[in-house]
Amino acid sequence: MKKLVLAAGMLLCTAVAMAQSVQAVSPNGKLALEQQGNGYVISCKGQQVLNISQVGITTSTVGEGLTFQRIAKRGKVKADYLMKEGKRLHPTNVANEYVCEYTDQNGKPVQLVFRLYNDGVAFRYELSGLEGAQLKSEQTVYTIPEGTRRWMQKWSDGYEEFFPLTTSGGGRDKRLGFPSLLEPQEGTYVLLTEANIERRQSAASLYNDGKPEDYRVSPDQNEVALDGDWHTPWRIAIIGSLADVVESTLVTDVSEPCKLKDTNWIQSGVVSWVYWAYNHGSNDYNIIKMYVDFAETLHLPYVLIDAEWDEMKDGKSVVDAVNYAKSKGVKPLIWYNSSVGWVNGAPGPKYRLNKPEDREKEFAWCEEIGVAGVKIDFFSGDNQMNMDYCIELMECAARHHLLVNFHGAPIPRGWQRTYPNLLATEGVYGAEWYNNVPTFTKRAAAHNATLPFTRNVIGPMDYTPCAFSDSQHPHITTHAHELALTVLFESGLQHLADRPQSFLAQPQQVQDFLSELPAAWDDTRLVAGEPGEYAVIARRKGNTWYVAGINGSDEPRTIAIKADFIKTAKCDILSFADSGESAAPWNISNVGNLPHNVSCQPRGGFLYVIKKK
Repeated sequence: MKKLVLAAGMLLCTAVAMAQSVQAVSPNGKLALEQQGNGYVISCKGQQVLNISQVGITTSTVGEGLTFQRIAKRGKVKADYLMKEGKRLHPTNVANEYVCEYTDQNGKPVQLVFRLYNDGVAFRYELSGLEGAQLKSEQTVYTIPEGTRRWMQKWSDGYEEFFPLTTSGGGRDKRLGFPSLLEPQEGTYVLLTEANIERRQSAASLYNDGKPEDYRVSPDQNEVALDGDWHTPWRIAIIGSLADVVESTLVTDVSEPCKLKDTNWIQSGVVSWVYWAYNHGSNDYNIIKMYVDFAETLHLPYVLIDAEWDEMKDGKSVVDAVNYAKSKGVKPLIWYNSSVGWVNGAPGPKYRLNKPEDREKEFAWCEEIGVAGVKIDFFSGDNQMNMDYCIELMECAARHHLLVNFHGAPIPRGWQRTYPNLLATEGVYGAEWYNNVPTFTKRAAAHNATLPFTRNVIGPMDYTPCAFSDSQHPHITTHAHELALTVLFESGLQHLADRPQSFLAQPQQVQDFLSELPAAWDDTRLVAGEPGEYAVIARRKGNTWYVAGINGSDEPRTIAIKADFIKTAKCDILSFADSGESAAPWNISNVGNLPHNVSCQPRGGFLYVIKKK
């Protein structure tokens, strides 16, 4: 009889726990979380979209042999903040927060905290009372059924790979980088990533090295001793339609608020950029002058003095180049080697930022001579050392009123909210690859049509767009395609790739457009698209809407545009399109209305600028 009562009690406890888990829902009820086995299942409108089949975190002192205790609702979490760059300058969001309580084999507590937003789910592990603990492993596993369409990137230190469409795991790429886009149900998408990297944390990636359907979350190397309270970064799943994914600000919503008291000096903008056409151009004062003059002519706010400025020719120095830029009303940015990634055989300057005292001295000097920001290159991946180093760089730069652009670096994970002087991050297979390999030529158009749904969702992307001429390897995207990228791709520092003479040879309307191009947006909407096929995005700055579209395929395409949210009455609409003629490639005209259908050339594009009269 006692055994029957005990069994009934256990069943009742299980039923209560399950009933509680079903009540974990987003504020609008669209998303629901349910405990299942050793993990959790997330549903969208009643359909399962993500199976977190296993959970757990293990340190040297806590986490072995977890036993579930209960799930409880903590309350609502609201995000309402301002950004200095991004797809939306005033993001807002709200979530229902739940805590899933566990104890390990020694009775020590481990908490798994879930936040259910209307556009996705965030979760992290929280530990307390640690004493010199070492992070051993995380047991989180996403089980993605075979046959599910997915766009995943092979991991690399600098996140510079393609996002090929596949329907199966178990391939040769065992380590995958965030973000990863899935389509678990037709028309419903999930974008996996992480956010809010803090000190004492490493970033993570996905390993598909067991069952083909299992992708385990694995933090990179972290050798610090963990004391007191500690938590992982947020694991993120943005969920919904393609528009829900593209327009989401979930990565910054869960990140720490801005740590800077004064941000008035932080200004986004377009940058004149030397490297694409002249690999070693920044050691030549006369070439730098040419790019400064180009920036002055087109009223671009910034010019980048790239690598090797410490080896300036003809008796000139970087101070001469900085002073020349300032004399023309152009704010100079300068490049540094982080000296933790590619060092031997790499360009300089090197070893000026690694020690705190050297970093303070260098950035103070930059501030003194009038440098506006720094581009820091060649990091060595997602490990905790790199994460702490990046945080120290952003904080030190902010003390000296310097903007930051991380290159050869991991993807954004929410720092753009916490440290708004971080205006750009590479972490993308971008246009500089026309300098390196022939591969990009044939794959660029489809890749460009994938990035708005993957990499650029999570933060600023320094792809360095827009080239009408060729670098070492040719491009076969059209002029309108290239121009559209300046709007389609979001970055707080938008570096223009091409030569000054190429830009200045374009029609005056193109030059005027670049002169007025914003690099931060009040609103962003996905108009149409299919990853790898085509993409149309509308962005607003003030009272002006920009609608940019590209065709990622090698065939002509007619794209339907539904943008009823843009009121075109009493507006001037300027259209940039491809003529299809190589001798006169542009078709630029004023139109009366935004069309419902647009015909695109193979690898072509279009752009509409809609201004109130």
